[in-house]
Amino acid sequence: MGIERDIQQQTFRNDYQKATVNLIFSANWLNEKIKAFLETEDITPQQYNILRILRGSKQPLSTLQIRERMLDKMSDTSRIVERMLKKGLVEKKVCSKDKRLVDVVLSKRGYGLLERLDKKNTELDNILQALSPEETHTLNALLDKMRDHS
Repeated sequence: MGIERDIQQQTFRNDYQKATVNLIFSANWLNEKIKAFLETEDITPQQYNILRILRGSKQPLSTLQIRERMLDKMSDTSRIVERMLKKGLVEKKVCSKDKRLVDVVLSKRGYGLLERLDKKNTELDNILQALSPEETHTLNALLDKMRDHS
C-alpha cells in the first residue's frame, strides 16, 4: 500500500501529486533516520553537512561559501558555525585575502568526529538497504532528472 497507508490517504489527484507527497514524506523520514544516527555525536544534520563540506574543500571557506554548498539552503549558516565553534569542531581564521572576512576550517576535534562517523558509514548506508544497488542507481538518476528539468 505504501504512501497511502503511511499518511492514511487513499486517493490522490494524479500520480504527480502522489509522487510529490511521497517525496516530501520520504525526505522527512530519511531526515529523521539521519538525525537519530547523528544524535550519538550530539550534532545536527546541518552541522554534519558543514563538517563534510569543510573536509572536502581542502581549504578554508567563508560562511557564504559554505552556505552555497549546503544541502539545506535555508540554514542560518553563521549561527550553525557559531555553535560548532563552541563545540570545538571548527575554528575561525582571518581571511588571508581580505582581512575583513573570516574563514572557517575544521579543527582536530572536527576531523576526529568525522573519522568516527566514517567508521559507521555502513550503518548510514543501511537506511536505504531495502533498495538494490541497481534500484539506488535508478533512484539517483530519476531524482537528478527531476531537478534538471525544473
